[in-house]
Amino acid sequence: MRIIIVGAGDVGYVIAKKLSEENQDVVLIDKDPKKIRRIGENLDVQTFWGSGTSPRMLRDAGIEDAEMLVAATDSDEVNLIACLLARHLNRHMIKIARVKNSEYLAEKDLFHKELLGIDLIINTRAMMVDTILGLMAVPGASEVIDFVGGRIKLISFLITGESPFAGRRLSSLKGQEGNVLVGAIVRGQKILIPSGRDTIQPHDLVYFVVRGDDVNRILEDLKIKARPITNVIIVGAGETGIALAAALDEKRLHVKVIDEDSERCKHLATTLKRVIAIKGDGTDRDLLREENVGDSDLLIALTGDEESNILISLLAKGMGTKRTITRVSKLSYIPVVSDIGLDTVINPRMAAVRAILQYIRQGKIISVAPLRDEHVEALEAEALETSDIVNTPLKDVRFPEGAILGAIVRGEDIIIPRGDTVVLPHDRLIVFALQQVIPDLEKLLTVKLEYFA
Repeated sequence: MRIIIVGAGDVGYVIAKKLSEENQDVVLIDKDPKKIRRIGENLDVQTFWGSGTSPRMLRDAGIEDAEMLVAATDSDEVNLIACLLARHLNRHMIKIARVKNSEYLAEKDLFHKELLGIDLIINTRAMMVDTILGLMAVPGASEVIDFVGGRIKLISFLITGESPFAGRRLSSLKGQEGNVLVGAIVRGQKILIPSGRDTIQPHDLVYFVVRGDDVNRILEDLKIKARPITNVIIVGAGETGIALAAALDEKRLHVKVIDEDSERCKHLATTLKRVIAIKGDGTDRDLLREENVGDSDLLIALTGDEESNILISLLAKGMGTKRTITRVSKLSYIPVVSDIGLDTVINPRMAAVRAILQYIRQGKIISVAPLRDEHVEALEAEALETSDIVNTPLKDVRFPEGAILGAIVRGEDIIIPRGDTVVLPHDRLIVFALQQVIPDLEKLLTVKLEYFA
């Protein structure tokens, strides 16, 4: 699949890296020679130095034969014009655009087929806010991902030495059978697709598949108390911080926002009813103590500097803050941050990658969620009546090693599968798979060749 990416910034780089690792034919365009050089030195992709709004440049990049264009620059206008040109040069390709401006997003007709014909809009700010709100709803969770409209949740928890699950073999979790399944385990730098023979160890990050209405039950099993969140401190009043403050203001929570920019603080003070804006440096220990950070239920570090975010969260934890959420952009930082004791790390790029991958995967893929270091994916797919996975007991299905079926949604029923479970056509499937077995899994989920005979 030939994919053209316009923009070699953070989002474009991560998307290019992910797709090139899967041997996709990736072409990247950017007018910054330093970014192009970085891509050339680190990734196996073709690069062009120039503008993504140039018809000549797009033609040189092979747009007439490409199957997808991802416009991911920091400029909405560049992204929209790139998609407009792509529509003119290749009407049949998939077009994905990163858009931040709320005025553009409000003009929904702008993106329809009659005008720009954009298939997917990526708004990382909205995705980040939704991620944080989801995490706030599940105490102690490191990650919360919704499938099937929230009826199935994928929730990760860091297992402590005192956890009731520490030292337990997965086959011993039969008491939770029908309610919970372990889909993946992150252990140090490794990620496992477990079997019943595996044992949960202290410091494991465990991904549980649970029914949406069974979340409280898994919290009880893990001995995690569901404390209500009422006092929140946000450090960083950038686009995401302001959007999150507005969302929490609507929920009538007690929110303080700390930022060094006086204009941003004035904007918050005049536009939001209950939010208190404080001008100051979020890394200043005295300021944090003065604002009673230790008494807060949650501190969310959202500045544009990830080292500052890590320091702010560490200071807050040391002062007694019950929970922290830390924005970290560098994927290589995530395991380290978890090791030093921070509760939850969010990455703004991951949501964009998840959205794009559903257009790459073969079979009837509804959504894709790369986990942790991106070497494992959770996929939501529809079981096609002509695929090898249907109408056969799972114990007889040749599931690739390194993949596991986590849940089946059939109408209103949610089934945690066993060996004798049979997948039926049109079932919704939640599947975990290591990156290297994704091609084999796609073959299992796609139409049999004899169907065309």
